[in-house]
Amino acid sequence: MFDTILIANRGEIACRVIETARRLGLRTVAVHSDVDAGARHVALADMAVGIGGAAPADSYLRGERIIEAALETGAQAIHPGYGFLSENPDFVKAVDAAGLVFVGPSADAIRKMGLKDAAKRLMEEAGVPVVPGYLGEDQDPDHLAAEAGRIGYPVLIKAVAGGGGKGMRLVERAEDFADALQSCQAEARGAFGNPAVLIEKFIEQPRHIEIQVFGDGTQALHLFERDCSLQRRHQKVIEEAPAPGMTPQMRNAMGQAAVRAAQAIGYAGAGTVEFIVDGSDGLRPDGFWFMEMNTRLQVEHPVTELITGVDLVEWQLRVAAGEPLPARQEDLAINGHAFEARLYSEDVPAGFLPATGRLAHLAFPEGVRADSGVRAGDVISPHYDPMIAKLIVHGATRDIALRKLSRALRDTQVAGTVTNLGFLGALAAHPGFRSGAVDTGLIARDIDALTAQPEPAPQVVAQGALVAAGLEGPGGYDTGFTLWQPMNRTIDLRRGGADLPVILRMMGPDRCEILVPGATVLADRQAGPWRFDGAPGWATHRDADRVTVFADHGLSFDVVDPLARAAEAQAGGNVIEAPMPGMVRQILAEAGQAVAAGDRLAILEAMKMEHVLTAWRDGVVAEVLVPAGSQVEAGAALIRLEEAQKEGTT
Repeated sequence: MFDTILIANRGEIACRVIETARRLGLRTVAVHSDVDAGARHVALADMAVGIGGAAPADSYLRGERIIEAALETGAQAIHPGYGFLSENPDFVKAVDAAGLVFVGPSADAIRKMGLKDAAKRLMEEAGVPVVPGYLGEDQDPDHLAAEAGRIGYPVLIKAVAGGGGKGMRLVERAEDFADALQSCQAEARGAFGNPAVLIEKFIEQPRHIEIQVFGDGTQALHLFERDCSLQRRHQKVIEEAPAPGMTPQMRNAMGQAAVRAAQAIGYAGAGTVEFIVDGSDGLRPDGFWFMEMNTRLQVEHPVTELITGVDLVEWQLRVAAGEPLPARQEDLAINGHAFEARLYSEDVPAGFLPATGRLAHLAFPEGVRADSGVRAGDVISPHYDPMIAKLIVHGATRDIALRKLSRALRDTQVAGTVTNLGFLGALAAHPGFRSGAVDTGLIARDIDALTAQPEPAPQVVAQGALVAAGLEGPGGYDTGFTLWQPMNRTIDLRRGGADLPVILRMMGPDRCEILVPGATVLADRQAGPWRFDGAPGWATHRDADRVTVFADHGLSFDVVDPLARAAEAQAGGNVIEAPMPGMVRQILAEAGQAVAAGDRLAILEAMKMEHVLTAWRDGVVAEVLVPAGSQVEAGAALIRLEEAQKEGTT
């Protein structure tokens, strides 16, 4: 076994690898971009090396600089984590050429699975079932459209070099194919440097079930399945193991197919074979098809670890050091059930737009595995994936594990940035999900209910106002009150653009009548925290002009300065703004052009995804304020509209 490894990654996966490596007695080296110099993974490692600027291309994608850092620090092996260079065969060859060990499969194995079309041909040869589709080299748009028609709509357009939901479009009608193809190719070109696509049949009631495999270059085994069917825009949200409704026959068929796939390419290390499964009539051994193989550790690997008792990172390090497989297939068994929920900094009401900001407060409940790369006080950067943490729970049964997940989500506290915590909580409570009736379309079908924003209860608003007034602690009940008026104080709160004026009527140091919109709440305390209408309050956090009450997965209120209210911007809604930091990939309109509500005006590339900005009303483009290629901040003005001139006017 080597004694020092370098982790060529950041965030929670870098922290995850470091923790196992240190448990094995290994010395660890972290690499970091300029903006990550104070990151958690840097603090955990024994050594750290700066490798460049904030953009991944200037740091985490600089393979030659990472290899230099390994040689400089005496590391004998490089663990790639996932993402960045983890599936780059050229990087693997460079690591080998430098005399270092790559903790993962060979460059040849990665290359064979790197292009989806070639991988599917290889799987067919290995006896692994594949989805009907077009895998050819002819990328002419007319030819691709004809192939889509032959396969039959709906179809999926997928980048051959894609992954993580990027470079993928669902097309349900022939008339939408051309636009979807153009968008998919542009995203694929930007994300992977390769615009080539394949087309495959879209399964109407699909489930996404994947098999965890592990090989030593000759032999391979599987560690059972994970169900990743809860997806939004082809990105996983909550994963579980084992899959609900799985039968021994189906598990055996899928496991054997995955092992054949791994052995066909001489696979070494941890990998995942992803299958699309027809869930319309239960799970059947003849109803699954190969989608792709991820030649790396997966984000959702912890659920496999919890049901098998295996530390997959330890296995990776041991096999990379030349040891044989640490177990035999018959040694492995499933114990209980596990869930993983991905907690992101994203604005759910705004369409799940990635969000940035400082994590003013972050706390996870006891008894929950929280894999995280950030701490309270850290900043969610626009340069990287906005994941805050993965919350993982285990229970003896699926029902117990799901109840533990719901509680974990309810008791997690985040303040300072918007998150998808409430959305995850709604998913965990969804009747279909609770019953195990899942497929990849569940979220899209019930998106309105799952993203509905709760109206804060009067008691929650009252507690927010009390905290905003500085009265959550002992004493100070007369703070902010005048001597020549009744003991009243007005606190102006705002949530989601709605003003919530609140009046506090103090009746002594431990009693307060709180008038909130539509209700009156009585707050009192007796040698303890405040109670609201006789019930205990919630944990809270105050940061500058924002108060967060940790009820309903966290409800935040802005504290409005009355003197600043009149100075608010009066843009009038005529300006199309960037909803997040990013690069303006395309401007699709020009000054003087008449547009209708819903017309595409610009494409913003942010967080490795393309976001289309549209006109919210009919009008005329008065001015294009930025050129294509511009890097912009959130809220930057991009295009200004004006009213269309009516006929007969001058």
